Amino acid sequence: MRIIFLNIRDFAEVDSSFFSIFSIPLLKGDIKTVLNTPNSLVLSESTVKIIFGNEDPINKSLKIGTGTNVFRVTGVMSDIPENTHFSADILSSFMNNPRSNDPEWLNNSFETYVLLKPNTNPTTVDAKFPGMINKYIGPRILELFGTTLVDFLASGNRYKFYLQPVTKIHLDPTIDHEVKPATDPKYLWIFSSIAILIIVIASINFMNLSTAQATKRAKEVGIKKASGSSRWNLISQFLTDSTIISFLSLILAIIIVLITLPMFNNLLDAKVKLSLFTNWFTIPVLILFSIIVGILAGVYPAFYLSSFSPQVVLRGKVRDGIKNGKLRSILVSVQFLISIVLIVGTIIMYRQLQFMLNKDLGFNKEQLLVINQAGAIGDKVKTFKEELLKIPGISSVSASTAIPGHNNNNNAYLMEGRSGETLLMQTNYVDYDYIETYKIKLADGRFFDKSFGSDQQGCVINQQTLKEYGINDFKNTRFITKNNNNENEYIPVIGVSENFHFMSLQNRINPYIMRFKTDGINFGYISVKFDANATSSTIDRIEKIWKQFASNNPLQYFFMDKDFSEMYKTESQNAQLSVLFAILGIFIAALGLFGLTSFTVEQRTKEVGVRKSLGASNSSIFFLISKEIILLVCISTLIAWPIIYFAAKSWLENYYYRIDLQVWEFVSGFVIAMSIALITISYQSIKSMQVNPAQTLKYE
Repeated sequence: MRIIFLNIRDFAEVDSSFFSIFSIPLLKGDIKTVLNTPNSLVLSESTVKIIFGNEDPINKSLKIGTGTNVFRVTGVMSDIPENTHFSADILSSFMNNPRSNDPEWLNNSFETYVLLKPNTNPTTVDAKFPGMINKYIGPRILELFGTTLVDFLASGNRYKFYLQPVTKIHLDPTIDHEVKPATDPKYLWIFSSIAILIIVIASINFMNLSTAQATKRAKEVGIKKASGSSRWNLISQFLTDSTIISFLSLILAIIIVLITLPMFNNLLDAKVKLSLFTNWFTIPVLILFSIIVGILAGVYPAFYLSSFSPQVVLRGKVRDGIKNGKLRSILVSVQFLISIVLIVGTIIMYRQLQFMLNKDLGFNKEQLLVINQAGAIGDKVKTFKEELLKIPGISSVSASTAIPGHNNNNNAYLMEGRSGETLLMQTNYVDYDYIETYKIKLADGRFFDKSFGSDQQGCVINQQTLKEYGINDFKNTRFITKNNNNENEYIPVIGVSENFHFMSLQNRINPYIMRFKTDGINFGYISVKFDANATSSTIDRIEKIWKQFASNNPLQYFFMDKDFSEMYKTESQNAQLSVLFAILGIFIAALGLFGLTSFTVEQRTKEVGVRKSLGASNSSIFFLISKEIILLVCISTLIAWPIIYFAAKSWLENYYYRIDLQVWEFVSGFVIAMSIALITISYQSIKSMQVNPAQTLKYE
């Protein structure tokens, strides 16, 4: 029998009905029996290749991590797609879990999936849950807390089962403790809206440039109308032109996406794929979208150009309408409005991100290495810590069941003297060195002290616990919980820590309790604090000591500062994406403005020559050409500011700890937009001012 030691993170315990509920293909094995015996394993196709190569893995034996169980491979499944709400390379029979037959209903540690019968209304199933809770939870609440379920719920406590469609899990960030972090649908709406706005900017460019070139196509329209073409024939022609341009743009866009997608994924650490042929409707939808964009962009120019009278245009009396182009001014204002919204929105998003990354968290996350899977060394944690402290450059080591950003116990307690009131607190079992390792400050009392033998039965709470539960005298406060013998255990409060952020800044600081980590509690983390003398070889020495205590389990660790930054990975990606969108939107708007300015200057060539011959200065000519744009930027800014204010306030409400909006952010949007506008029109303006007036006066 060949035994292979593995340590793969995506390991899940599932029951025998897994492949009957989920549509993940089972390539080898029987759906009905593949996971119905203890110590059975199903491996993903890629995992099989890593371990066994081309060998048949069925009935081969494996050992996972430092466990003593020998598992037998009973099946092979396809790799679980990236766009699922959970991932796993190895599935093990749930029968191996010690709690697989646990009758405790108050435990909520497992994900439970229900496959409804065809045509079943989910609300009908939801309606059955209160009766089930009353039947199974009610007696347990009475036994543990000495109160009925009705009084328990009336005291403000919550206990509820409800159905959640699998298809909605990945877009529901309100649910805690999901297997994968959910995506906030607000961001999908935000970026979809921005993409549409950029298309609007491009469409406005097309409309403006098409109507600006009216004099160049006026004779064409006049000749065709004189030759018998109807207005609708001309409209069809112009719409066809714009639709063809839109379709060619679609092809070019697909090529650009294919080329730049690897760089995009690398920048945002994403795994986006351009799947044109996965679904039959993808290409038809893209073609339909390009047609719609082409029609929307071309409809105004088509009606405008086709409205010219053949008698007027053939006499050369058509004017471009630059001065009278009210609609064109409105469209340019919309462009600047969108650009200012993108600029200020990006600034606000980046400020919030920097605020979260740099805010004082109430503990020191710098120079802190955290070792996963402390349970791998069992009850030898104390000796392991002593060996680590011998390494130069290590100032402190602590073992705990939770660390900031990785909390795993939200437990219910009673308070002595308050009957029926259940207090929920994040619970962390820590050793004597925890507060020193994380540099958490004490507000009152003391932390666990070896000099006080009774401290191991006590606890330390945060200031939020005092505030939220109205505790005035913590020194005379005791919490009550049940021990392993189902007996009341009284926990006196010995100290109060200052509040610290043990979760993301999106969440408020909640009540937190630290209890002493006794020798029997071996799971969790080991945190190692470096001092200024640490060198690059320090980690190598940690790994050597780790191997002495857990030879078959590789050292897995991360740095706390990077881990907290990773918590804001979504915000960081969204901020970078916003910058890309803002740059793209501004660039497209600038291109349109540059083209529009070219035609404006061309129309005013003779006017510029006359003014120069009469002694007008270059600055006055520049102001003449740019004053309309300056006015439009000002109008756009006044409209954009209230839109930005209300949108930003709404977005910032997602974060419990957030920045305040500043006046300079709004002013900066105006300054940047104005600068881009003036720089864009400067080239053509300066070019026109350098032409000899004698030449411009000959211009027709």
